[in-house]
Amino acid sequence: MEALRLIRSRRVGAVTWHRLLGEHGSARAALAALPGVARAAGVEGYETCPPGVVEAEMRQATKLGARLLVHGAPDYPRALMDLPDAPPILWALGDPGFLNRPAVAMVGARNASSLGLRMARRLGLGLAGAGFTVVSGLARGIDAEAHAAAVDGAAGTVAVMAGGVDVIYPPENAGLAAEIAAKGCRISEHPPGLEPQARHFPLRNRLVSGLSRAVIVVEAAAKSGSLITARAALDQGREVMAVPGHPFDARAAGCNMLIRDGALLIRGTNDVLEALGAPVVAEDSLLDEPRPVPAAARTPRALKDTALLHSMILSRLGPSPLAEDQLLRDLEVTSAELAPELLSLELDGRIARQPGGLLARVG
Repeated sequence: MEALRLIRSRRVGAVTWHRLLGEHGSARAALAALPGVARAAGVEGYETCPPGVVEAEMRQATKLGARLLVHGAPDYPRALMDLPDAPPILWALGDPGFLNRPAVAMVGARNASSLGLRMARRLGLGLAGAGFTVVSGLARGIDAEAHAAAVDGAAGTVAVMAGGVDVIYPPENAGLAAEIAAKGCRISEHPPGLEPQARHFPLRNRLVSGLSRAVIVVEAAAKSGSLITARAALDQGREVMAVPGHPFDARAAGCNMLIRDGALLIRGTNDVLEALGAPVVAEDSLLDEPRPVPAAARTPRALKDTALLHSMILSRLGPSPLAEDQLLRDLEVTSAELAPELLSLELDGRIARQPGGLLARVG
């Protein structure tokens, strides 16, 4: 409990926690010395975190079924042990054993294209099949697709939460989050119930990379948060890999920049496995299984639903052509539902048809 009290005390972050422990030998001694340290730094009236606050956090975590992992304990992730800003504590929901398996992280755009989602899905399936746990941040887009592809594999998947281990963001991933807790593991360094703030996401990203042997970036804009994860990976001595994209697609600008600067270009799972010195797999076994297409709708589409479908179509398309059949599977709609909306977007000059049943976004 002292370790938790120390990290929950005001002005104590991960780096300070490790320094205090190194100087005073134990969390209990560090807590006793902390008011004096604060006073020497010009902070008067400093008080450490009250025991009642930590007890309430532990009660809440117990109700959730979360497990406390303390830095230095046998069940703490070995990959994080040597990081200078390793989290002093982690709350784990699910099987913490996944945190000590060989892992590869996958991150990328939230507004991913259809091709980007397909690539994330294939990489997730391939890495899971090769025995690597897939680590990501449970964001929409590439993160969610990578988790969903790997969650049923024997190597499982780990989701690093930006807020509390029980706070699902975005809410649309609640079902996937529950599946990960049941078949893999969700972790957070923050108290249960904490809503994620902007400052929490870079902290989350360092754990995504830290848990992994390599980080793969699948679609990322030039100023994407995924590049923060890539930089953290470099600082931690992890491999950085990226999937190339069309030079006219803004969603690929970050990946192309990483490759230009020395990141390993990734075309498929075997590129990752070869770089990590793992046995390659048969690429034919990594082909996507078509998703079921729902039955045709019987009622006219409302205006807001039409606008939403247009937005979904445009978000999946980019300068690189995509087969209309693949778009149907990705959107889980019928040809009868999709055809009139494609025609509308084509007449508006927002998409263009190309030979072979291919579609591309214009502009």
